[in-house]
Amino acid sequence: MPERLATPLVGALGGYLASLAGWPLPWLLGSLLAVILLRCAGWQLHELPGGRQTGQWLVASGIGLHFNAPVLEQVASHFALILFAALGTLLLGLIGIAVLRRGGVDRATAYFASLPGGASEMVNLARRHAAQPDLVTTAHSLRLLLVVLIVPALFSWGLPPVDAPRLAPVDWNWLAVLLPGGVLLALLWRRFGQPNPWMLGPLALCAAASASFDLQIGLPPTLGVLGQWLIGCALGCHFDRPFFRRAPVFLGHVLLFSLLTMLVAAVLAIALGWLAGADRSALMLGMMPGGITELCLTAEALQLPVALVTAVQVLRLFLVMFLAEPLFRLWQHLSPVRE
Repeated sequence: MPERLATPLVGALGGYLASLAGWPLPWLLGSLLAVILLRCAGWQLHELPGGRQTGQWLVASGIGLHFNAPVLEQVASHFALILFAALGTLLLGLIGIAVLRRGGVDRATAYFASLPGGASEMVNLARRHAAQPDLVTTAHSLRLLLVVLIVPALFSWGLPPVDAPRLAPVDWNWLAVLLPGGVLLALLWRRFGQPNPWMLGPLALCAAASASFDLQIGLPPTLGVLGQWLIGCALGCHFDRPFFRRAPVFLGHVLLFSLLTMLVAAVLAIALGWLAGADRSALMLGMMPGGITELCLTAEALQLPVALVTAVQVLRLFLVMFLAEPLFRLWQHLSPVRE
């Protein structure tokens, strides 16, 4: 069986078993773990071409449809809170920098490995500043894996049970325009070198249409499941035995600072939620270090304010993109490395 066809089949089996077991986000987590387990057992499954992008396109379209006019007004009214939360999570990168520097990692690698979000962009910046791109990639991959495995489970099992969300009506007349339009906008977004095009392009289009026309519609559940399954399969293909054996001390430091960052983010979110009277659980998801798609899916499954989570994550991504390199150059200028 061709390995590229085997990957989605393995993922589908894992997702189905996880759904039977009542896992949170079963088609994402089940497919992710099934692919990782088989790759670690020696079966080198390969990513389905375009699978992650297709999954992001579907999931982002569904998330964007949450942004009707009242929701967008609520997000705008909380902009100061959202900005403060996004800036707060950027500062959490200091934890990673401190841990990695104490572990003997060079300054540039520690810096670009520790910033929360924009993994591919951070790798490009790492190359530009003579860092070690393989270690930066490893750090972001492991942190994403930890967030995906830990956060949905803690929220799903730690919060009171909720009824299944009411399904929004499906309007194929609108979806026939928005879904292809999301693909075109993603391609345009990528052409201009913008971050995360297959997530942010479709999300922006669907959010704009939903808010402008007060659509009150959603995607068919099968498309949401398809998106989760494709993303889970694609993520799983980044991990195998050599990955976990590579630089074990470095991986240990990444594990340490990732867990510390998640813990501090949760504490900050509780404090911010208490001060601003906002949903603390949604702020926690928004402030977790990475995984826009997965954290927004968690918010959707738990009927938390998806728009708030999305706004914090997206704003943080853009802050990282625009501030990462200038701040690093400022650090280099104020405190030159003496080696």
